[in-house]
Order: sequence, then C-alpha cells, then structure tokens
Amino acid sequence: MNIHAGKGLFTNAAALALGVALFAGAFPNPFFENGAPFLAWIAYVPVFWLICRTTVAGSVLWGAVYGYAAYGLFNYWLGAFHPLAGVIVCAIYLVYLAILFLLLKAAVTLFPKRGYILQWLLWLCFEYLRTQGFLGYAYGITGYSQWRILPIIQIADIFGVWGVSALIVFPSAWLASALTPQAARDAVPYKKARYKPDIIPLCVWAFCVAAALVYGFAARKDDYAVEKTARIALIQHNTDPWLGDIVEYRRNFEKLTRLSNEALRENPDLVVWSETAFVPRIFWHQTYRDDEASWLLVKDLLDYLARQTTPFVIGNDDGRREPDKNPNADEKYRVDYNAALLFEKGVIVQQYRKNHLVPFTEYFPYQKQLPFFYKLLKEADTHFWEKGTERTVFETNGLKFSTPICFEDTFGYLSRDFVKNGAELIVNLTNDAWSKSLSAQMQHLGMAVFRAVETRRSLVRATASGQTCAIAPNGAILAMAEPFTEAQLTVAVPVMRETSLYVKYGDFLPFVCMAAVVVFIILGLTMRKAGKILS
Repeated sequence: MNIHAGKGLFTNAAALALGVALFAGAFPNPFFENGAPFLAWIAYVPVFWLICRTTVAGSVLWGAVYGYAAYGLFNYWLGAFHPLAGVIVCAIYLVYLAILFLLLKAAVTLFPKRGYILQWLLWLCFEYLRTQGFLGYAYGITGYSQWRILPIIQIADIFGVWGVSALIVFPSAWLASALTPQAARDAVPYKKARYKPDIIPLCVWAFCVAAALVYGFAARKDDYAVEKTARIALIQHNTDPWLGDIVEYRRNFEKLTRLSNEALRENPDLVVWSETAFVPRIFWHQTYRDDEASWLLVKDLLDYLARQTTPFVIGNDDGRREPDKNPNADEKYRVDYNAALLFEKGVIVQQYRKNHLVPFTEYFPYQKQLPFFYKLLKEADTHFWEKGTERTVFETNGLKFSTPICFEDTFGYLSRDFVKNGAELIVNLTNDAWSKSLSAQMQHLGMAVFRAVETRRSLVRATASGQTCAIAPNGAILAMAEPFTEAQLTVAVPVMRETSLYVKYGDFLPFVCMAAVVVFIILGLTMRKAGKILS
C-alpha cells in the first residue's frame, strides 16, 4: 500500500467513524439523555461524502461497516434483550447499508452534479422500507431524533415521521455534494477546483423548513382546557415481570395492587398495568386450573378486581387451547397471545392481542424453512407468541381507547388504524425493564411522541420501569414518572375526536419518494444510453 492509498483509507475510515458517532449521538444515549437532535441535521454528511470519493466496490464495503457499527453503537442495549438480538440486528443492517451505499454510489454516477437529490430520495425510501414486513424495525428513523423539537414535528400530522426525516436528511446530502471535488464525482484524478454549490434546491429546502416551522407554531394546540378529559392511572412497578418464579410473581402482584390502591384514591377513570405485568395466564388458569399455585394467584387477582368499581387494563399472556394452531397434545394445545385485557369488576369484557410482534424474539414464521435457526432461537429462551389480527377499540365509562403493546407504538400505521376505528385515546403498555438502560427507554419514548402528533390523540404509557408518562396531542410530555422507581402516575389528558391528514391518508410520502426514484433512474439510464451526461 502506497502512502496516498494509506492516507485515503485513513480518511475514509475517519469519515465513517464520524458518521457513526453523529448518528448515534442524535438519539438518546448515555451522554445525552434526550439525544442531541441538532447532530441529525449533519449526521450523514460524512457518509455521503465518503460515497462520492470511494469506488463502487468500496461503497459496498464501507456500507457494510457503517451499518454494523452504527446500529451496534446506537442499539448497544439490545444484547440485554436477547442473546441473539444485537447480533441479528447488526447483521441485518450490515446487509441493508451495503446495498444502500451501492445505490447511493449509483446515484452520483448517473447524476455527477445533482446526484445528491437522488441520494436523498433513496435514503428516505430506505427508512420506510426497513420498517416493513417481518424484519420491520423503526429504531433509528432520522425524524425520531427531533422528538423534543415540537415546532418541527407538527408536520407529522400530515406526512408522518417521514416528513421530518425529509427535512433533516437533505442538508447532509447537499453539504456532502458541495464539499466533494467535481473530479471525485467524475472518477478522474483529483483537481483543486470544487463544484459550485447548487443554490436553488437549497433555497427550496430552506423554504420548506420555514413553512414547517410556521405550520408547527400555527397548528400546535397548547390549550386543551375546553376539551373533555380522562383521568388515567398508570402503574410502574419497576420489575421485569418475567424474572423469577411464582413467589416473585406474587411479590409483583402485591406491588401492583399497592400502587393501584394509591392511584384509586385520586378517582381515575381507568387503571393501566404494563405489558405482561401479571405473568400467570389469567384466562388459562381460571379455565383449566392445571397449576394450583398459579390458579391461587389468579384467583387473588380476580377477587381484587371484583372489589373495584374502576376498570383495569392489564397486560397478560392470554393462553388458549387452540388445536388448529397447536396440535401438540403434550403442550395441551396451548397458544399464547401477548394481550391487553380490560376488566370490569373482575370480568374480562374486551381484549386486544398484539398484532405486530418483535421479529426473531417474539415471532419467527420460518420454522419449516429454517429449522436449525428456529431451534437455536428456542434454546436461547425465546418466548414465541401467536399474532393477533383485530385492531381492538376498547370502550368503558364512555371512553374509547386502543392499546398498542410495547414495540407496536414504534409504528405509525397501527395507531393510525386504531384511530380510524374510533379510538379517542392511545394507551401503550410497555416492558423495557429487560434493557436496564435509560437510553433504550428514551429512544422508545421518542417514537411514541410521534404517534400522538400523527393522530392528534393523547397517548399514555404504562411501563414496567419507564418511561411511564402522558403525552399531549401536540407531542408535549405532560407528566412522567421517575424511571427505575416504583410509581403510580395519575394524569388528566384531553380526549380528542378530530381527524388528522395522516390518519386519513397514511404513509403516502414514502410512495411519492419511491415513484420519484423510479423516474430519476429511468431518466438517468435513458440519457446515459443516448450518450448524454445529466447534471
């Protein structure tokens, strides 16, 4: 390796490392509890700059390294979730970013001067597509970094989080293009002359940012005094409910009831326990009674609830005998659903079963195709659930609400469906206690904020260890319990009925971007075939 090649490799590696640090730093992390949102506006400058100066093969290699390193640093806490979680996520993004970097390189090859516009569109398409299907994962969507910047995120009620991402990613692509020598674009020896910055697209972007801010200040409603309110008691027992045995489950039950009794003194309309806060399967043990200790604990719960006049929503493993889904007699045909159960005077009156399960660690549909991998997951103590199918809207005491469970509030489409079905309030049940990480809990909270803005609904979160809170329809945090403490948080939140454009039209912006990408590529290939170089 000659001196120049070694210097180039070092420069590329330094740019990549800077890009990784900026990306992770923009979101909640151990150094910045809420994240450093301003970093997101320049987070991809080193990435786009590196792509412009490297080769096609180099773009694939650097993309793979970036994907693995960026998500390894950003989601450092995943190893606590599951032994394979961190490895799987990093490996997936190694592949994703290798492909994306190749496409980004192709963009500046087709359009040497204005390829950054196509790069910007490709990045937005990537952010949307990686939330789809079995591998769908929304952590790290650029727009989520702005969850505390209320004026800029109000456009989410039109465009979803994708509109915010569009504003933030563009300056990185533009700046990288402005900083890259034209010679590097044309793949010819380095020249000192630099490309003159493209001013018109920058002015259009600046106008869009200004318009978003004007809309943010104009559309953001801060006074909900005239709105109907609901008082919700959120219980945070500060325990990972799955750890331990029946003795520990009873201790958790005692904590939950003690905190609930404190909350009941404030006359709430509803009491909410977190995801699987009560571990013994309530319906199963009440119906089949095949384990005496578990049944006795379930009976104590039902007796407690029967004495209450206030409805309770409780996260639980809703086990049922369903031979058509589990024909194994040795397992008593049991099928488990991660559920939210609505109790009125000790009786289950409605239920919601989690629709969008966590890939690999809650759900793996390829047992027949990949039996070895399925066995590996099972031996790593994976708890698989059956998928629910209904978008349940609960109704009690005149209040209509829906309950996305944990991972589900990271996806906009689910809360949108709930609101389209009539939900006036979003009640999230979460267990992030396994992560033992404030960063993980804050990253999750940042995504939940967007669900409130997108749907213009109040959103409350009852969590095992944090962040238990209430979020106004404008995205403002109204109240939050101290994380990693036992707490009950009783909050009055506005109950809204208006319909946002996002609820009406959903994720239309990513499809506009995908259509634009297709047009750009066809145009670029056509002109190249004709022997013309597009600017």
